[in-house]
Amino acid sequence: MSSTDPSLAADIDACSRLTGEFTLRSGQVASEYFDKYLFESDPALLGRVADQMVGLIPDGTELLGGLELGGIPIVTALSARTGLPALFVRKKAKEYGTAKLAEGPDVEDRRVTLIEDVITTGGAVRDATRALRERGAVVDTVVCAIDRSPEGENPLADVQLAVRPVLTKAELDAVRA
Repeated sequence: MSSTDPSLAADIDACSRLTGEFTLRSGQVASEYFDKYLFESDPALLGRVADQMVGLIPDGTELLGGLELGGIPIVTALSARTGLPALFVRKKAKEYGTAKLAEGPDVEDRRVTLIEDVITTGGAVRDATRALRERGAVVDTVVCAIDRSPEGENPLADVQLAVRPVLTKAELDAVRA
């Protein structure tokens, strides 16, 4: 964790870790769930997460692409901190109006860093990466609040995407020990 805020892991864990039986987007069933909306709806905690993300954004990033829905509050806060324009990346292009996949500036020939809340298998990020690349964007990094994937594995290696987390599941587990 590159965090300069040592209490962030404990505060995120206390706020958002739920136990029970949860079906994830991937179809996996988990006994724990990080309800990102619990920290994203807390302005102070959301601000602390965004502050930690600033240093994880690669040089040369032109646009920050927040994934619907959990990435939207984070990308908004991060855009305000960095001055980089935000994109709001839909799960699928709208079928009316502008029919856009990504609301905001044009992505063609621009370097987009994706912003996500929680990554486990990376399904939503993988889909967004492919769709943005089809539209001419250069996408090589995702910055996330929590990386739940197995330690030492990059769930997005198949699409050549670097994952830069604020916190990993191991770091969140460590504050519970």
